[in-house]
Amino acid sequence: MIFSSWQFILLFLPITFTVYFLLNQKQFFVAGKVWLVLASGFFYAYWDTAYLPLIVISILFNYGIGTWLAKGDGHHKAVENSRSSVFIRKLVLAAGVALNLVLLGYYKYTSFVISNINALFGTNYQHHSIALPLAISFFTFTQIAYLVDGYREETSEYNLLNYTLFVTFFPHLIAGPIVHHRDLMPQFAAREAAVPWSENIWKGLFIFSIGLFKKVVIADTFSIWANAGFDGVAALGFYPAWAASLSYTFQLYFDFSGYCDMAIGAALLFNIWLPVNFNSPYKASDIQDFWRRWHITLSSFLRDYLYIPLGGNRCGKFRIYLNVFITFLLGGLWHGATWMYVIWGGMHGIALVINRLWKTLNRPFHPVAGWLVTFVFVNFAWVFFRAKSLDDARRVLRSMLDIRSAFGVNAASVPVSDVAWGGWLSDHLLRFVPGMVGMVPSYLAIMLAFVLIALKNSMELLRSSSGSGAPVYAGVLFSVAMCFTLATASTVFLYFNF
Repeated sequence: MIFSSWQFILLFLPITFTVYFLLNQKQFFVAGKVWLVLASGFFYAYWDTAYLPLIVISILFNYGIGTWLAKGDGHHKAVENSRSSVFIRKLVLAAGVALNLVLLGYYKYTSFVISNINALFGTNYQHHSIALPLAISFFTFTQIAYLVDGYREETSEYNLLNYTLFVTFFPHLIAGPIVHHRDLMPQFAAREAAVPWSENIWKGLFIFSIGLFKKVVIADTFSIWANAGFDGVAALGFYPAWAASLSYTFQLYFDFSGYCDMAIGAALLFNIWLPVNFNSPYKASDIQDFWRRWHITLSSFLRDYLYIPLGGNRCGKFRIYLNVFITFLLGGLWHGATWMYVIWGGMHGIALVINRLWKTLNRPFHPVAGWLVTFVFVNFAWVFFRAKSLDDARRVLRSMLDIRSAFGVNAASVPVSDVAWGGWLSDHLLRFVPGMVGMVPSYLAIMLAFVLIALKNSMELLRSSSGSGAPVYAGVLFSVAMCFTLATASTVFLYFNF
């Protein structure tokens, strides 16, 4: 079940909403939370029941460790200033974080490590294929944050039901945002949140509708052209290569943006504001600005729990640059156990180092030039993110850079299937740009996508929405999106794979 499926929209979400507030209306607040935990568990198990025990064990383990770190057991409270107490708490924290990472590493990186050992040393270690449990990266990082917050005494209440709800709350469970205990639980504890609020319902449906449209109408359409370019084996021409790379660039943008909108919208129905995780990153004027806008909670997590512990900005210049590079190298590896993600992360790490060096020269780019350089770099980097192998990435990049092929196609060599879409228009285009004829629909969509990313994003639209026009706008988007949802099977959100 995904947010964009009819099962979620027409069955799961309205049933979960109705029962939750009916229980709260009768002042069964605990029962309401229990229901929400059970519904979230069903939402998770709908994918595969085999891994439900895994998330339950992870929750129990981290709740016990985090609560002990935050409250203590009397002994360490009595001697909390002693060196031994500090050492023990640090040791428990390190053990808790390490065990979480071991669990993540086993499921996500075992095959990657063994295959690389075999390739490097010529060995032939056998290993069975390990299926990646859904959302393990996100619920692991969420709970690591809880352990660290508990160690810092930044968590305020310790209840297993509340903690389970904090981890499993279905709008953020599968693909984020990565939330802190202090961000979520005070909202559930508020008495006014126990009853439905018409304003939050309206806002939630408004944002959800925009996100649904982004996913099923825009992102899933771009996926057709992206898959055609990246998943093929034949050499690409100049125009098809750029169509494939830009299609994936916009597919990922609207897919993740749509997911973030739908997560915020679904949570708002329950009077919960999730952190904003996506803020028009393709408007960024430099690569640092891009990472302040793209997957904001992941960037914050990497900064707080990796970059700063490595030394952050408290070191010499070389160490600062090294810390930045290592952070993004590991951030790339977090996305998946292949060298393609490592290369992608390394590219962004190098770009951020270059950006810092450039700023020391005090010669800023013109905003338009800065945007163009940033967008082109991000687009090229996404090729490695999407390609299944280095050879696939080379195939696409080689064609993107082969400008001569843009002028080397004649009308006689264009397949009939590429011109069938346009009728008489295709006949005219064959005289001028024969190599691009088959790509015209995708390029028109790409041009429209550039216009869309320049407009207000969903949160800006929400803040500026007023009057009767906003419900009509949301209703039209929702109706069109539902037609697409019911007509075709929507693809899984791309970040579900991480």
